[in-house]
Amino acid sequence: MSYLFRHATCNEYFEGWTLADTCKAVKKAGYAGIEIAPFTLAEDPASVTPAQRAEARDIIQSEGLEFVGLHWLMVSPKGLHVTTPDAALRARSWLHIRTLIDLCGDLKQHDADPAVLVFGSPAQRTATGGLSPAEATRNYVDGLASVAGQAAQRGVTILVEALPKGQCDVVLTLEEAVAIVREIDSPGVRTMFDTHNAVDEVEPHATLVDRYFDFIRHVHVNEMDGGYCGTGDYDFKPVLATLSRRKYAGWVSLEAFDFKPGAEKIASESLRYLERQIAELNL
Repeated sequence: MSYLFRHATCNEYFEGWTLADTCKAVKKAGYAGIEIAPFTLAEDPASVTPAQRAEARDIIQSEGLEFVGLHWLMVSPKGLHVTTPDAALRARSWLHIRTLIDLCGDLKQHDADPAVLVFGSPAQRTATGGLSPAEATRNYVDGLASVAGQAAQRGVTILVEALPKGQCDVVLTLEEAVAIVREIDSPGVRTMFDTHNAVDEVEPHATLVDRYFDFIRHVHVNEMDGGYCGTGDYDFKPVLATLSRRKYAGWVSLEAFDFKPGAEKIASESLRYLERQIAELNL
């Protein structure tokens, strides 16, 4: 049987929509999975009750979607930082990640593949308080190692996302992200690839995806300016072809940063564009 991509999209550009209406629109657009920004559920994700978690999981499932995972992990509550030299704040911030691991585990369907925590959060991991980037990175790695076991136990995979230097100074390349994954050596920590955030990579993106394929558990797609797929000039075909050839089992998930076109247009037009690109691969 020919390879089939698994398409998902994030929910944060459905601003002001209920989760039920968002899921209906996502399913209507043709997606199979949905990725959730935890701040859309509550200012403090720890306040989401067991009953509310079960309700959200049931809404997603009832619309025929699979819960993919969480991203935009540290938008709220405000003031958290995972690499700071302030030990008390750092501990509180990693406790927040533990809370998100449990939230993610509670939202996923029990028989589903591991759900993901996409760990971008540039402002909350960049070097601060007089630390060098190397010292901040060590705090980041130590924190990840401390929560990796919980993630694996809950069927959750934390994904170290490489970010461009214009956003952050901790983990700037896919190579660096993979080095952290190798060091921690836990099924609870892997990496991912984001077309938009790979802007500083010097090698072709398809080459990087192929080289580090065994460590990649998730792919975000968007244009280099943050628009939805098809509104810019990014060539998705080489990355898509590599994923197809390698029989990638994870999700290809739209993360758009420009919400102005409207949620339904973003969801539908982006997926139609990707489908056209895939059709041209002659899979």
